[in-house]
Amino acid sequence: MPDENKILTVSASPHVKSKDSTQRIMLDVVIALIPAGLAGCFIFGGKALLVIGLCVFFSVLFEYLSRKIMKRSNTLGDLSAVVTGLLLAYNIPVLDVAKFDGKTWKATVMTVFLCLIGSFFAIVVTKQFFGGLGQNFANPAIVGRIVLLVSFPSAMTAFTVPKAAVDAVTSATPLGVLSDASLFDRAGDIGAQLTQLSGDGYLPDLFSMFIGVKGGCIGEVSGLLILLGGFYLLMRGVISPAIPVSFIGTVSVFMLIAGKGNLPFVAYELLGGGLLLGAIFMATDYTTSPITVKGKVIFGIGCGVICSVIRLFGSMAEGVSYAILLMNIACPLIEMLTKPRPFGVEKTKKSKKEGNAA
Repeated sequence: MPDENKILTVSASPHVKSKDSTQRIMLDVVIALIPAGLAGCFIFGGKALLVIGLCVFFSVLFEYLSRKIMKRSNTLGDLSAVVTGLLLAYNIPVLDVAKFDGKTWKATVMTVFLCLIGSFFAIVVTKQFFGGLGQNFANPAIVGRIVLLVSFPSAMTAFTVPKAAVDAVTSATPLGVLSDASLFDRAGDIGAQLTQLSGDGYLPDLFSMFIGVKGGCIGEVSGLLILLGGFYLLMRGVISPAIPVSFIGTVSVFMLIAGKGNLPFVAYELLGGGLLLGAIFMATDYTTSPITVKGKVIFGIGCGVICSVIRLFGSMAEGVSYAILLMNIACPLIEMLTKPRPFGVEKTKKSKKEGNAA
């Protein structure tokens, strides 16, 4: 005989069952991030592994301590703190010499300091102060990186030359070279300038850019392995292609116009900074990005427009982090404007009398 109580029980929608869990999703993100991290360790050496280990350790530690102090349940098992630690580490450069407050510090000491401060702002300030996972207003790793970039710009832009680039004559990132007016002039022959800069060692060739032999932060250098991780997430159904495609596509259009149709210039802009890492792994954060497909496309286009404007007209070579942060803040508005109408409910029309009364 069936249980009548169960038959008559009605729960709130949506009535969907899934094997997905926060832990499984975060584990997939960790797996997808591993190839880019291994590339960073291979390209920059053991110091990259130190940065990754420190960021993950501090992120997990701050997650545990903050939850304990706030008398909340332990959430280390969902692996979200590990993901935040990895993403933060991937946005930090490997330091050889670090300057802080006019004094030269040992690179290892400064590295520990950056990882500690970045993890604190990412986990405690951005995530736990707002209630924990699912209630943060912005991507925690993005906020951690921006705090470090604004507070310690010399350390966060002290990029180490990859060990494989033995003939390199500069430690600047490709985006730094392209934004340097003394080296690159968009008003001139862009193709000839790129060839000259590559021949002089200021820019790596595009193949080296793609596999990761270039200056930059730990996890952003290898476009190949970032795309491999993104493909894994797509196949696992963890992310939708809407945000990455609209984000990268918008930047491509802007750079194609700015580069007068020069495709190598577009390729350097796409591979030269943190665009791929940000578009695939950070802009797609469930909590801080829209739910609807239309909202995701608007979000991605907005990120691309802001990033392109900063790169082309701003004083900074990179603009991915600021673009994602600004669109994170705009996400509630996008959600409101793209909210689907419930099935069977007609849109109410205001009468002229109601309009005049208002």
